[in-house]
Amino acid sequence: MNSSRNFNTTTAGTALATQKSPLVCPIIGITAYKQQETGNFYAPVGYVNAVRRAGGVPILLPPGEPDPAVLMEAVDGLVFTGGGDLDPVTYNGAPHPKVYGVDSERDASELALAKLALMADKPVLGICRGLEVLMVASGGDLVQHVPDEFGETILHRQELLIPAEHRVHILPDSQLASMIGTTEISVVSWHHQAVRTAPLGWRVVAKAPDGVIEALEHEDHPWGFALQWHPELSPADPLHLRIFEAFIVAAHERKLEGLRV
Repeated sequence: MNSSRNFNTTTAGTALATQKSPLVCPIIGITAYKQQETGNFYAPVGYVNAVRRAGGVPILLPPGEPDPAVLMEAVDGLVFTGGGDLDPVTYNGAPHPKVYGVDSERDASELALAKLALMADKPVLGICRGLEVLMVASGGDLVQHVPDEFGETILHRQELLIPAEHRVHILPDSQLASMIGTTEISVVSWHHQAVRTAPLGWRVVAKAPDGVIEALEHEDHPWGFALQWHPELSPADPLHLRIFEAFIVAAHERKLEGLRV
């Protein structure tokens, strides 16, 4: 990852948020959750609002697209969202009683899209399940149930699937610390799985106090970040908004490069 990139993006992000021209605003693909019983696809509004607030134009990407390369051509950046668990078979894991919400169509679609995104030069942001998708697509494996291996000193999700809050420690020399301007942040957490170790090409840059990996950044991709927490669930916190602003600024730069070709 280019360490010379300017991550002080508040002014740039604010300027982008006021732009109306479709030639300027980057198009951001947001992966949709699995198809509901009603037949509808959806994504939580927090992702859409965060992208819009930072200056991007969001579009939902439902699973099942036969040619994910078409989706890559249509967007300037990608957000891999949260949701149900990946099928353990995707990372050679054993069945676990706490695994839930598995959808084979979504798994196949997002893993294929993630592999393409990591080979491309378009910005990519993975959040919660999205982190796990990027890790599995990169050859990593997962902790299937965090309490089994890290206990419950830190709650990463409360009973009845309710979000929890905890602190995260960020490496001072990381791009993430440069982006948000701090090495410690309070996060909204809503997960019971996590990546076990960083796969090839990724660097661990943040952990919870119990040792759970909370953020990674790609070492070679122009702009690739994976967060286990949910920055879109802290819309009033400027530190979390900076993540989306940096993402949108990078996508904006990528869009301009494409227009100049």
